[in-house]
Amino acid sequence: MGNRLAEEVKGVIRHRPGVRKISFVAHSLGGLVARYAIGRLYEENLQLQSTGNASPNEDQANSLMQPIEHPFEARIAGLEPMNFITVATPHLGSRGHKQLPFLCGLPFLERKAPQTAHLIAGRSGKHLFLTDHDEGKPPLLLRMVNDTDDLKFMSALRAFKRRVAYANVNFDQVVGWGTSSIRRQSELPKSNLLVVDKKYPHIVYIEKSASEGVHSRASPAVIERNIDLEEEMIRGLTQVPWERVDVKTYWLNSDGADVVFHMIDNFLL
Repeated sequence: MGNRLAEEVKGVIRHRPGVRKISFVAHSLGGLVARYAIGRLYEENLQLQSTGNASPNEDQANSLMQPIEHPFEARIAGLEPMNFITVATPHLGSRGHKQLPFLCGLPFLERKAPQTAHLIAGRSGKHLFLTDHDEGKPPLLLRMVNDTDDLKFMSALRAFKRRVAYANVNFDQVVGWGTSSIRRQSELPKSNLLVVDKKYPHIVYIEKSASEGVHSRASPAVIERNIDLEEEMIRGLTQVPWERVDVKTYWLNSDGADVVFHMIDNFLL
């Protein structure tokens, strides 16, 4: 799916040569698809500047060009990356830790789910439960929190001016709050911190971007023990700063138009 999305983006750009910037807004599994696609579409363009007077001789002029202090300018499919926004995306997968809420956090069901997920969701089920080991490689979601030789997943994310994770606090039975907001369970805002904004009544908590390397907040106890796959994904993804926007519904399937307006009002152009 990520490869197909990357090809679709290239096709749109070919038909709209005037486009200069690119953003992604993705829902649920689409957020993982988009993260894979931008790894495919990531480019580094060498930027040069002249260090002397122009010469009529082209070869001599080229010899006067030197890389600037920051020689590489990150691009996604040749475009300037602006917003990367996900809505209820299972960034940490769906295994354990109440990441699949309809299992009610019951250990027995959470242990059994990975064994049957592929029967319901096929290959995507294996990816979400980190049971895929194609050609002996680590699970795909684990690979996607680092750069690889040919796919620059984290460099691509870092290239965007904003990264935002909208997450459902309640009533989402498929994608847990922790996995969609890229937080450990202990980092989820407590109920007494949740507020109601009159302009955006469904948005109850906003955590602005911190500096890069947020994963350093991990407690010594976490650092000392052998980290599990979820912890490794959190540390990988929080190498770049994220805005978190927590959304609460007051009844099942209630109107969330204000969340869309919040997204539009904060969109970088």
